[in-house]
Amino acid sequence: MAGAITFDTLAYVKKLKAAGVPEKQAEVQAETFAAIIEDRIATKQDLKALEVSLKQDLANAKAEIIKWVAGMLLAQAAVVATLVKLL
Repeated sequence: MAGAITFDTLAYVKKLKAAGVPEKQAEVQAETFAAIIEDRIATKQDLKALEVSLKQDLANAKAEIIKWVAGMLLAQAAVVATLVKLL
């Protein structure tokens, strides 16, 4: 991740302590929550990279489909030509 998301762990710890959570437990919760945010939330850069990758995959799939359809058309033409010769 590019670090675009910030989480104020100190303010979070202070809020937890004010609510009666022991200081050590509040600190561990803040560190854990910050790690989860950093690891699991996608940034705009992450989504842009995914978009580029998906567009490339879609273009590749489109090219494969076009090749397959063109091959089937040629095979169909060959079958029709063969049947016409036999009749």
